[in-house]
Amino acid sequence: MMELLHYEFMRNALIAAILVSIACGIVGTYVVIKRIVSISGGISHAAFGGVGLGYLLAVNPILTAIPFTILSALAIGIISKRTRGGEDSAIGIIWAGGMALGILFIDLRRGYTPPDLFSYLFGSILAVPTTDLVVMLALDAAIIATVALFEREFTAISFDEEFSTIIGVPTRRLYLLLLTLIALSVVVLIRVVGIILIIALLTIPATISIQYTDHIRRVIFFSTLIGIITTIIGLCLSYIFDLASGASIVIVLITALIVSTLLKPDPRATTRTILRL
Repeated sequence: MMELLHYEFMRNALIAAILVSIACGIVGTYVVIKRIVSISGGISHAAFGGVGLGYLLAVNPILTAIPFTILSALAIGIISKRTRGGEDSAIGIIWAGGMALGILFIDLRRGYTPPDLFSYLFGSILAVPTTDLVVMLALDAAIIATVALFEREFTAISFDEEFSTIIGVPTRRLYLLLLTLIALSVVVLIRVVGIILIIALLTIPATISIQYTDHIRRVIFFSTLIGIITTIIGLCLSYIFDLASGASIVIVLITALIVSTLLKPDPRATTRTILRL
């Protein structure tokens, strides 16, 4: 393992694994508790529009994916609250629209086929450049600061949004803010596991943690730790056996979930106990 650290791309990959796990451990906990996994999937696929825009403008796709993904997340939140179709319709509209725009943006650059396009779709943690690490670090800092400020409010709306509204919590604004954090997490994850596999890192570590603790801060901590361990294992396996890094990481995550479920006689965790801070 120490020999791998002699290579810059491996050092970058390990740093990326840590940064990604921090974002997933924090945001993924609220995604799982509030049961908005499908929304996370819609946001992640809509991010492809931002990637395509980056190729069209000939700039780093990560930089264009940030505002595009945030706007997509806000659009899902607003549409879901203002239409009869609700969240399902909003997810379908933004999911399809984002993917379609991404394809059109890339197609508009006639005669140009992005050499690393698959890395955004399926992940390539071994190819994460230093510039992307800086962006990921900044996004992690924004996520940590926001959750530190609104931890109790996020917890409240995750368990009972209607009651939170009654007692005066600005649930709609906080809901949109939570979707924004999901969008930032998606951007952090794009280069590691890719748009197609993002939902696994956002949900599996938190799902495992909830089986073993009833304290939300511990859920966040263990989700982050599980994310770091499984991502590094998947990274090493992909390097040793020359496999796709994103898919390897997801398979390790699923294996960890199966093992943890088998080892836990009663994996159920109630919202009543998890609410404790």
